[in-house]
Amino acid sequence: MSRISIMALRGILSVVLAGTLFVQVGMVPMIAVNEVARPGAPEVPAVALLAYLVLAGIVIEICAVCVWKLATRVARSTVFDPASFKYVSPIIVSVAAGSLATFALAALLAPGEDIAPGMVLLIGGFGILLAGISVIVYVLRQLLIQATRTEAQAAALRTELGGVI
Repeated sequence: MSRISIMALRGILSVVLAGTLFVQVGMVPMIAVNEVARPGAPEVPAVALLAYLVLAGIVIEICAVCVWKLATRVARSTVFDPASFKYVSPIIVSVAAGSLATFALAALLAPGEDIAPGMVLLIGGFGILLAGISVIVYVLRQLLIQATRTEAQAAALRTELGGVI
């Protein structure tokens, strides 16, 4: 990756982090206060949706920070190192947790007549999408493992060849 690509990625990740923090710190409390101020107790779907927004923000933040760290490793040409796995694994786990939370939200919203069945189906479809993303990142992690092994073998062969010459 070129320096410009990494800078662009970091700019996008900065905006994403700022946006998720704004939603978590600013928007969710305002919505919660408005829900409590309404006559009657807060409904389960509203509370579940607010909890889901906070969890989704955490998932996005974990992924953004890990991608930032991986981009730093790419810039330093150290991405093909076993230390990179500690930045890929949290992405897999957090996206999988987000998928489970999405399915849970769909299950909470399914009974009752406040939410249309099509909306529940869309939320479930989004959960499947997140599960697919988690699997794709897992496959990419396996490719990184293979590339790391190949890099280590190439370094060993270079050392051996240097000793022969």
